[in-house]
Amino acid sequence: MGDKAARTKERIREAAYGLFAEKGFKEVTMTDICEKTGLSRGGLYRHYSGTGEIFAEILSEEYTIADRIGRGESARAILEDMLEAIQSEIRNKELSLSLAIYEYANLGKEELFIRIHEKAVKRWISLIRYGMETGEFRDVNPQQAADCILYYYQGLRMWSRVIPFDSRQAGHYADTVRQMLLDTDGHKAGMHGK
Repeated sequence: MGDKAARTKERIREAAYGLFAEKGFKEVTMTDICEKTGLSRGGLYRHYSGTGEIFAEILSEEYTIADRIGRGESARAILEDMLEAIQSEIRNKELSLSLAIYEYANLGKEELFIRIHEKAVKRWISLIRYGMETGEFRDVNPQQAADCILYYYQGLRMWSRVIPFDSRQAGHYADTVRQMLLDTDGHKAGMHGK
């Protein structure tokens, strides 16, 4: 795929993300996405066959950390970037895809969500293990910690669609994750890092 096509697909996903967050999955049409992007129907269909394909691709995008770990970046810095992205989504319900995810899952797309969840668990486990290896994170059970981090996040994400949250709840989430992972023995996290 050429650079122009890749940029167009990215523009489509960004526009569709906002529509899915606003309306849910069921209410968004390809016409809505054409109007939002300014693309013709033919131009849109050149890249995607339908809203399901666009939504599945949005959900499959992931916060990549393998390259950052490979470069020896601080585990704490990676964690803080991940927490900031999560807090931003919790604080801004217009960024939340929770309703759309629920609707899409009810269409029999559970397998996609299982794969996405498994990737997220692996990503968190790799970060937790890396942080323990560098001495930035406490010794914890990586699987248990990843489960707690992800399910707490998913719960906040879903509830943020139906009840008003302020920055306090997002801050509590980040603080809880930090308390779970970061060294609390009087050492500053990052001193033991690569």
